[in-house]
Amino acid sequence: MDDSGGPDAMMNMTPDIAYLSACLLGAWTGAAYDLSSRRVPNFVSLPAALGGLALHFAVGGWRQLGSSAAAGLLCFALFLPLHLAGGMGAGDVKLIAAAGCLAGLPHVASLLLWTALAGGFMAVCLTLYRHKLAETMSNLGSLFIHHRKAGLRPHPALRIDNAETVRLPYAVAIAAGSAWTLCSFLIGR
Repeated sequence: MDDSGGPDAMMNMTPDIAYLSACLLGAWTGAAYDLSSRRVPNFVSLPAALGGLALHFAVGGWRQLGSSAAAGLLCFALFLPLHLAGGMGAGDVKLIAAAGCLAGLPHVASLLLWTALAGGFMAVCLTLYRHKLAETMSNLGSLFIHHRKAGLRPHPALRIDNAETVRLPYAVAIAAGSAWTLCSFLIGR
């Protein structure tokens, strides 16, 4: 093993790199399906989540399995309200949960932060590209008022299943967040 910091040291596969690389692979698979079919199927998310649990267990035993499960549950719990409010598809929620299982608890904050930043950036770009900035700002105000009064119930018109609304393939944001999480880990090593 080369500890000199040369090319050989850069290529040493640590468990964290394996976890984050698997997370990136699972997220990009989900993104490819989201871009082509506008949905993230269960046959992508479920094996990714189970693979993350198995990978963590194989590398670190029960403790790592617990870390993987906790990360997946945390991601699921944070994104579920977005689905319940009608603003995100269930496939995206399951994909971020699977990405959490793959990344593990030590990396989930970075994953969530980078995913949120990527999603926000993509939303702004898509809104500007479609010349819908004023309409989007008005819709955000309507959503705020609606959810303040009705809680998590979906807005009657501004929801993901309305074909008239601008929809973002959020699995791409999850994949971008996974890529940045891996990159930030590698840079910080």
